[in-house]
Amino acid sequence: MDRRIVFACLSSVSLATATFAQGRNWPSFRGPNGSGLGSGEPPTTWNVETGENVRWKVALPGLAHSSPIVWGDRVFVTTAVSEAGDPRIETGWMNGSGDSAEDTGEWRWAVLCLDRDTGRVLWEQTAHRGVPRFKRHPKATHANSTPATDGRHVVAFFGAEGLHTYDFEGKLLWTLDLGPLNAAAQGYPDLQWGFASSPILHEGQVIVQCDVNGPSFWAAYDVATGKEIRKVERQDYPGWCTPAIRKTQQQTQLILNGYKHMGAYDLATGKELWRLSDGGDVPVPVPIIAGDLVVITNGHGRRPIYAVRADASGDLTPTEERTPEGLAWWRPNKGSYMPTPLVLDDILYVGDDNGVLTAFDVRTGETHFRQRLPAGGRSTYSASPVAAGGRIYLTSEDGQIDVVKAGRSFEVLASNQMGESCMATPAISDGCLFVRGRKHLFCLAAARPTP
Repeated sequence: MDRRIVFACLSSVSLATATFAQGRNWPSFRGPNGSGLGSGEPPTTWNVETGENVRWKVALPGLAHSSPIVWGDRVFVTTAVSEAGDPRIETGWMNGSGDSAEDTGEWRWAVLCLDRDTGRVLWEQTAHRGVPRFKRHPKATHANSTPATDGRHVVAFFGAEGLHTYDFEGKLLWTLDLGPLNAAAQGYPDLQWGFASSPILHEGQVIVQCDVNGPSFWAAYDVATGKEIRKVERQDYPGWCTPAIRKTQQQTQLILNGYKHMGAYDLATGKELWRLSDGGDVPVPVPIIAGDLVVITNGHGRRPIYAVRADASGDLTPTEERTPEGLAWWRPNKGSYMPTPLVLDDILYVGDDNGVLTAFDVRTGETHFRQRLPAGGRSTYSASPVAAGGRIYLTSEDGQIDVVKAGRSFEVLASNQMGESCMATPAISDGCLFVRGRKHLFCLAAARPTP
């Protein structure tokens, strides 16, 4: 047989295997590279009270908005436990309030590992104890950042309380203090809202984005030792964004969202490749990689969407009169504030915190539909949409999960209540939907056939 054919076959098998492994695992915030796309077919309907399609339900200690992650037969979560008792958490509209929560005293930051099949806690490790260096927003927690794993290491980031890495058996490998990471609205030095950017792992590197009051930066550390590989200063206001990676044959791009500075860097050198400025304030969403496009949206006030060509360079900031060549398209005010969008079959789904779902053609920016979700209007959305099996799952803060059929027309398939508030983005792995509520972690999956 021609060696080229053999190589092509082996390459196809390797790619298929890697794609399956990547899809089955949900290694960081919003799954593989922040895409929000999972594997298998999670259920469309379930009932928490009767147990229909609920594989298990486990009580979790403390207060956290971090999402679960999944690798193989293990699920990992983080939490922060107040020694003073059960802290209060706000949901819904805050009517412009920017004050900090007033709970004080000592807290305990922890990492938990659960059995994927049963929900049994396999181990729990305390990463840090003490009085928080900064307060939290009334809607936030002291454990907002989702952990990350590569199948051997588990990285938990608690902002000013440190970056901590464990092996799969719960042994602490290293910990780093990255300094006073205080994130709040720019121009209000007395506000303290809590850190939320999640770490990502890429080819042996832990990558963090730290846009805060004070020196902002992104940095890469060796996952095995914690040794600093690179640290790049950023001139940006505070944000709560998680990085994304786009890898080509030529280079690996690190894509960062932001307010003053959205852009791409060469991960190997730290060199800036392209940038956008004048986004929306208090940015949160993750950049989305959609083939040869990068989609960025943000904004508490102004909510732009930018579809950036991956080979772009230089300053891409558009004006009403000019759209730079590096932008495929952009919209000045159709983006989302809290939830990260997702792209499925060339459709960009943007779910905003007000409960409105908009579907765009990701290539052209054409609008397919713009509709309010069943829970929209009476509830807000902090969790990001996730998808699998041709269905999109959108979680409201009051614990209702609406299931929408993927496609160019709007069709709600079901609405399900979790029975408690939900601020964290769910995880999807092999047909299982992992939902973190205020008190519990749920594994939702279709009933197994009787042997």
